[in-house]
Amino acid sequence: MDYLGIAFVVLGAALAAGMAGIGSAIGVGIAGEVGAGVMTEDPGKFGLVLMLQALPGTQGIYGLLIAFFAMLKVGLVGDSAVPCDWVHGLAVMFACLPIALGGWISAISQGKTSAACIQMIAKQPGEAGKAVILPAMVETYAVLALLVSILLMNGISL
Repeated sequence: MDYLGIAFVVLGAALAAGMAGIGSAIGVGIAGEVGAGVMTEDPGKFGLVLMLQALPGTQGIYGLLIAFFAMLKVGLVGDSAVPCDWVHGLAVMFACLPIALGGWISAISQGKTSAACIQMIAKQPGEAGKAVILPAMVETYAVLALLVSILLMNGISL
């Protein structure tokens, strides 16, 4: 087994989970800071605030999913290790990059959008539907990055 190939796979998995997770942590934190301020004025808005705060967390889940796909590809999860040369390992690593980068940036952007929408529902509670749509638009790009990573990963045969 080529350990350089496995090292590239591990690096790709770490980037997918790590960068998307960092973006989610930042995005959820941004929305949470604003949400806490809104709930000091009106604790009854907890449900809406929580929903908007949770949205940027999905990118971390997407990154974790791709990390598992990468590890499964070469048998790092389970007992069935698959030979992986450095070229295929590098290909798996590159397949992890769309969600690593897309998840990182979109989660932060979604956190900012969610924070703005939390402020909107503080002043206009009847606009909750619109407040969810705006950050969901950012989510579209995280889903596209996830899809590209999945398609790339499925295109690699070891």
